[in-house]
Amino acid sequence: MNNSVDFGGRPFHFIGIGGIGMSALAYVLAKRQLPVSGSDLRPNHITCKLESIGTHIFGRQEASNLEFFLPSESANRVLLNPQELSPNATKSTLPQVICSTAINANNLEYKAALELGCPILHRSDVLAALIADYYSIAVAGTHGKTTTSSMIGYMLLQAGLDPTILVGGEVNAWEGNARLGQSQYLVAEADESDGSLVKHAPEIGIITNIELDHPDHYDTLEEVVDIFQKFAAGCKTLIGSIDCETVRELLRNASGDRLQPTITYSLNPETEADYTVSNIEYRPDGTTALVWEKGKALGVLKLRLLSRHNLSNALAAVAVGRVLGLEFGVIAKGIATFEGARRRFEFRGEVNGITFIDDYAHHPSEIRATLAAARLQARPGQRVVAIFQPHRYSRTLTFLEEFAESFTYADLVVLTDIYSAGETNLGQISGEQLAEEIAKQHPQVLYQPNLPLMSEFLLQTLRPGDLALFLGAGNLNQVIPEVITALCEPATATS
Repeated sequence: MNNSVDFGGRPFHFIGIGGIGMSALAYVLAKRQLPVSGSDLRPNHITCKLESIGTHIFGRQEASNLEFFLPSESANRVLLNPQELSPNATKSTLPQVICSTAINANNLEYKAALELGCPILHRSDVLAALIADYYSIAVAGTHGKTTTSSMIGYMLLQAGLDPTILVGGEVNAWEGNARLGQSQYLVAEADESDGSLVKHAPEIGIITNIELDHPDHYDTLEEVVDIFQKFAAGCKTLIGSIDCETVRELLRNASGDRLQPTITYSLNPETEADYTVSNIEYRPDGTTALVWEKGKALGVLKLRLLSRHNLSNALAAVAVGRVLGLEFGVIAKGIATFEGARRRFEFRGEVNGITFIDDYAHHPSEIRATLAAARLQARPGQRVVAIFQPHRYSRTLTFLEEFAESFTYADLVVLTDIYSAGETNLGQISGEQLAEEIAKQHPQVLYQPNLPLMSEFLLQTLRPGDLALFLGAGNLNQVIPEVITALCEPATATS
């Protein structure tokens, strides 16, 4: 693949433009008045939004889609510029073709791009070029990237810094997963899943935590750490959470080689971190804590989000704000009104006393943290019900034991079968096997393999007063409106 990105007016064509990462890039480029097209086999509200700002969306993936921006030929057309006779004239209007790791060499548009000589770029190449184009803040880590990057973006927006933002989730504050600002600042979520994290060299880089994930790409934790070390080396200012032992070790090893600042944060006031908190209180309306900067009290931080991991995310945002020279009062004011990103402990409704929460958690550590937050929020005696759709066969198989131990804070666990995310089922693991493993440690486990039957299954399972959490990165959350609608319908009288 070519990795040289042209922002000078040459068109962009995205294969699979409706994906959360691809669409964010397409949105920013289109808002910068660059010609953008894309294809997606499953149009959605995101592709509709892109169309509304002038992006041309193809519902099928065909070779001819790449010719959309070519000038139309006319037998009667008189050429006014001799350069139009050059083969380079046509070549320059062929698009730069953008792919994600999910696009393989058999894709029709990918093959056509090769034949036509179009530049083919990975989506990370475009993000890396944007990061280089701005004063950029890139958030990396196995968990918490979306919430942390969204919170930082929102904080800067509230501070009047008008940032460009690209994140891996949708945020109500800017009604999507991206916004184009008019300032020098850019906030981006930096993905480690395929190793492309190493391409980014931001002004400020944040590492929230490091764990083994994405076993389809990484075999060992050491491989993951190597990617983060290379990312850290490219950051002018590096910020990391030393509550994660792996990050602590990475920062310790990196500090001797770095000429630029390394900043640390921790929820433990007894650590040597630059930013810490004390007096943590969890209340029904959120979380409060006293923030310390190098041993000096800055002030009280309030969050609408209720959990330790979100307090840690907020501390990263505080560190970024201080690097940018913001007063703590400005930082705290922005964080205090941040409502979170969609599918990150997102409240979806309350019907018949049942509270519905949608969360993207799909790794054992994320499930454990999300259920711990739910337990903090639950009223005395309220039943916490975890409804989980495992994501990828490789992840479920690799972390089978860890998944089995991650539902401690749930009173009832309901599982469905594994969401493949494009992986082939080799028969090594199933949702039923995971349910059996969980049942060895948890007395209340139910299994409904057929997702289309899940809504009816839950109508028979949930009861008034339940806190129902829908967990997973697949399509389980589509069941939520089905259940809510059914609960809102009046019961049919029987004779």
